[in-house]
Amino acid sequence: MGIKRILSAIAPTFDWIQVEVTSACNAACIYCPRTVSRDVWENRHLPLDAFRKLAPAFAKTRHVHLQGWGEPFLHPDFFEMVAIAKAAGWWVGTTTNGMLLNGDRITRTIESGLDIVAFSLAGTGKKNDAIRKGTSLKKVLEAIQALDREKKEKGRTRPEIHVAYMLFRSALDDLEALPSLLEGSGVTQVVVSTLDFIPSEELEREVILPSNKAEYDEVCDRLDALVKAGEQKGLDIHYRVICPGVRRRVCTENVQRAMCVSSDGAVSACVYTNLHAPGASYLWNGKREAYERMVFGNIMEEPLPVIWKKKSYADFRRSFDKGRLASPCRRCPKLLGD
Repeated sequence: MGIKRILSAIAPTFDWIQVEVTSACNAACIYCPRTVSRDVWENRHLPLDAFRKLAPAFAKTRHVHLQGWGEPFLHPDFFEMVAIAKAAGWWVGTTTNGMLLNGDRITRTIESGLDIVAFSLAGTGKKNDAIRKGTSLKKVLEAIQALDREKKEKGRTRPEIHVAYMLFRSALDDLEALPSLLEGSGVTQVVVSTLDFIPSEELEREVILPSNKAEYDEVCDRLDALVKAGEQKGLDIHYRVICPGVRRRVCTENVQRAMCVSSDGAVSACVYTNLHAPGASYLWNGKREAYERMVFGNIMEEPLPVIWKKKSYADFRRSFDKGRLASPCRRCPKLLGD
């Protein structure tokens, strides 16, 4: 362990900082707020000079994740950003749709020192391409295999290859094929998520939100079977399903020890409170709610530690103990528990 890690282990640290390096994307996934609110969406790249301002904080952060509502590999300075984050001495990851990861980008990804590359999927067949429009399951799998193959040729163990899997109700039956689909591809971990931020009425029917304990147990049984099947194929599979009637006191976004920096430099508690869509809305309990962006400062104007220590930000974090949550959090499904 390097001296930076030793000092960071002693000093207060962030568990992670999520940095949205760009809000632009080459895909149009039907569940993404960027697609639903495309008429008002703001596409932009985080300036490299602004990213450099985060370097002191990275030295006290266990995981820097370069991803937000856009496709990270679209940023022209992406690999320089990786180098800056890696120089802090901890782990650096990204999540990609995989469509730009080929040829020289694969070589640069391996040589950059990235620790984790997660590929987004939402099905194991044609369903994936229908949900994640602008992507191709075939091409994503080819990118995964090419990354793994070149990594082995170079004798590297990094980056770890993960899959971020969005589970739709209509694609539940696709799950059974997932372990076999990924077997031998180099993927080591799969995280299965369910749709919780619902930007349109059309997507309500795709939400997996059990209405009673029996339905909850049925969904969990299917996912438990997936976990076991994954173990047999060398896959570490994780999932979370919302349990009806249970309210969490601790946010799954880890707002006490993590934060999100948007591509305009704005600092917020999580990516869900930092959309680029003025006038956007979403559905909560069957009703349409106006979206509220919640920002505590901007790294282009103030150092990140100063923003973190602001009274408004500290009061927000304490609100989870006092039960007086900010309005965006009161209506957030991340606080529905399991």
